[in-house]
Amino acid sequence: MPQNYYNRENHGNYELIPVGNFKLAEGGIIPNLELAIRTFGTLNEDKSNAILMTTWFSGTTKILEDAYVGKDHALNPEKYFIILVNQIGNGLSTSPWNADESIKAGKFPKVRIEDDVKAQYKLLTEHFGIQKLVLVLGGSMGAQQTYEWAVRFPDFMERAAPIAGYAKNTEHDFIFTKTLIDTITMDPAYKEGAYESIDAMKGALDRHGDIWNVVGYNPEMYRIEAYKNLGFKDGLDFGKNFTMKYFEPMDPNTLLLCAWKWQRGDVSRNTNGDLKAALGRIKCKMFCMPILQDMFFVTSDCKLEQEMIPNSEWRPIDTVWGHLGLFGMDPNYMPQVDKILNELLATEV
Repeated sequence: MPQNYYNRENHGNYELIPVGNFKLAEGGIIPNLELAIRTFGTLNEDKSNAILMTTWFSGTTKILEDAYVGKDHALNPEKYFIILVNQIGNGLSTSPWNADESIKAGKFPKVRIEDDVKAQYKLLTEHFGIQKLVLVLGGSMGAQQTYEWAVRFPDFMERAAPIAGYAKNTEHDFIFTKTLIDTITMDPAYKEGAYESIDAMKGALDRHGDIWNVVGYNPEMYRIEAYKNLGFKDGLDFGKNFTMKYFEPMDPNTLLLCAWKWQRGDVSRNTNGDLKAALGRIKCKMFCMPILQDMFFVTSDCKLEQEMIPNSEWRPIDTVWGHLGLFGMDPNYMPQVDKILNELLATEV
C-alpha cells in the first residue's frame, strides 16, 4: 500500500541494518528483519564510548536526533558514539507496510519489547562489535526497552536512564492503550488491517490523535495556554492542527503493532512474573526519570518500581506538557534532561 510518510525526507538519513530472519517471543518469524538506525560521533578504538537511545510509540529517530543529540546536549557526539535505533514495527525498521509479503499489513506477527532488545543486542554485538554501553536510555516505550535491557543483559551497560515509562505496564495504562487501539480497529474502513489507503483511515487516525489531546498533555498545559508559544490560538486549534495532524499520515497497522507491544511491556517475564526479582537483577547505575505531570506513566507507579532497583536514584522531570513533554516543546524540558544525564554520565561506575 502506498504511503508518503516513512521515508528519509521526513525522518532523516537513516541506515537499514540487516539482522536476518528473526524469531519472535510469541512464536512468529520476521524474514530478513532490518533495523533503521542513525549514528552520531565516532566509535573509539576499544569501542567503549557507545550510547544507545531507543524510540517511543509513533516516534522515530528523527525526533531523538532533533531534540536530544548535539554538542550542547548530554548526548554529545564529540564525546560519544550515539546510536539511535527505531523499534521493530515503528515504520522505519521492518514494519507492516514494508515487510515481506508473507507478513505484510494485518498479517504481521506480534512483537514484544524483549524482541526489540534481542534484535538491538544483535545489532550492537554483531554489526558494531560493541560489548559494553556507556548508557542506554529512552522515553515512554523507549523506557520500557531500557528497563528490558537492564534486566535481560545486566552486564552490558554501565548506566541506564528510563524516561517516562514503566518496567511493567499497569492495568490502567493497558486500558488507556486499548482505547487508542479501538479508535482504529472499530472504524469500518479498517477491514482487519486490509484498509484501502491511509486516507481511508483519516477519521480513525484523527480520533486516535484526539485521545492524545486529552491524556498526552497535562491539563495545566491547557490552563496556562502553553500551546500559544507554538503559534496556536486555542486548545482546539492546537489539538486539530498539531496533535491530530501528527498522526494523520501514519500507518494504522504500525500503530497497532506498537500499541500491542506497549500494553505488554513487562520485565518480570524474565523471572516468572516476579517483578522485584527482575528489577533486583539490575547492576548498572540507573537514574529513573519520570515526568511529574504524566497522565498515564504516573509517578507513583514509577516510584514503586524505582524503590525495587538496587543502585538507582529518583530524578523526576517537571513539565506542564505532561507525557508528550518528551517532544521537547517545553523550553525547560531539555535543560533538565541534560542536567540529569550529565550527572549520570559523570558518575563513576
